[in-house]
Amino acid sequence: MQGTVDGFRYGAVTPVAAYLIACLGSALGLRCIVRSVHNEQSWRPGWLALGATSIGCGIWTMHFIAMIGFRVEESRIRYDVGLTVLSLAVAIAVVGVGVFAVGYRGAGAGTLATAGVVTGLGVAAMHYMGMAALRMNGYVQYDMVTVALSVVIAIVAATAALWAAVSIRGFLAALGASLIMGVAVTGMHYTGMAAVGVHLHNTTDRSYVGDSPTSLLLPLLIGPIIFLILAGVVVMFDPLLVLGDGDWSRPTPRQRAGTARTEPAVSRSDSLFEPSAAANHARRTRDRRGAGRA
Repeated sequence: MQGTVDGFRYGAVTPVAAYLIACLGSALGLRCIVRSVHNEQSWRPGWLALGATSIGCGIWTMHFIAMIGFRVEESRIRYDVGLTVLSLAVAIAVVGVGVFAVGYRGAGAGTLATAGVVTGLGVAAMHYMGMAALRMNGYVQYDMVTVALSVVIAIVAATAALWAAVSIRGFLAALGASLIMGVAVTGMHYTGMAAVGVHLHNTTDRSYVGDSPTSLLLPLLIGPIIFLILAGVVVMFDPLLVLGDGDWSRPTPRQRAGTARTEPAVSRSDSLFEPSAAANHARRTRDRRGAGRA
């Protein structure tokens, strides 16, 4: 027997919340990737890892916030904790492959296409692994044409995100890109959910009726949401990420030292993932004194 599927149990609340968290993860991830690519002083692995984790957490959290609004009227829904957590690891790891590829190899057509396909397939894998974690008095069936469409959307969205990460510097432009990415990511999710049908084993056991998955999902969502908040704090306190393109075009302290013998001013690029200009100057002074004594 076919179950009655409802993907909007709480109306627009869960889709809007899912979209906003997808935008947040995309915005943080894009800014971190831009920071690593366009500022040569940055500690690239740190910024790329932070960006990949932000995007992965944003996608995963978006998925399960949206799933809070999913129900089958004739059956209780539960989730397998192991598969649910594993889907988060898959999201971060596969997004990381694409992010590090473009971060180190640039946005060449071949690199971008390969990284976009890998990342898009990873996003789709996270989605369907999360769906595989569903436990109910029945099983999920899929319309394969709609599934294929959701995978295509995931690949296109991932490719566009990676292109934006290495091509867009300005804060407002990156913000617009993150809003578009939020649409693409949530669009992929709800396209995948449109492919879902549920076949019930029986309808005689009324103990399956009327439960909500929030008792499991809400505690699991706390960790990724806290991480996104902390990543947002890092971004907010990094001047180059906030000020955008104009400040990044300034010569670095090393370049200024090569053209003038004046004291380098304290750079506004001080951040969690790189030393300040003052620290660099102090280190160079100690090195010169040590060489003089030798």
